[in-house]
Amino acid sequence: MAHATEVLHGFADLCRSLRYATILTDDGFEVASLSGEDNQNRRMASMASSMQALGDAVARDLRIGGSEYIIIAAETGYVIQLRVPEHMMVLAAHFDSAETVGKALSVARLAVSNMRALERDRAA
Repeated sequence: MAHATEVLHGFADLCRSLRYATILTDDGFEVASLSGEDNQNRRMASMASSMQALGDAVARDLRIGGSEYIIIAAETGYVIQLRVPEHMMVLAAHFDSAETVGKALSVARLAVSNMRALERDRAA
């Protein structure tokens, strides 16, 4: 949890348009979150887990490889989800509409890379 919290705070420092972020397990449990209420965080973790499973199923069914990320674009912002490689965790982040999708995805990838590195160091 400490690593996930550290990663999320660094993530927020890199991108001022970040409104909410959570790192969750594949089975829908929140590991750490940035902003939001406890009830919202649990719901978001559960929904993000379901979305990730659906994305994985579509990619598997179409035989296009593993799903890397999911983007939900809405009128007032974006939700980007990325799997933490080699771990049973996912980053889900909400950005406001002031951000470009490219920058949001780039910063989210950096956060996932940082989480992966911290988890690798912890295991060593």
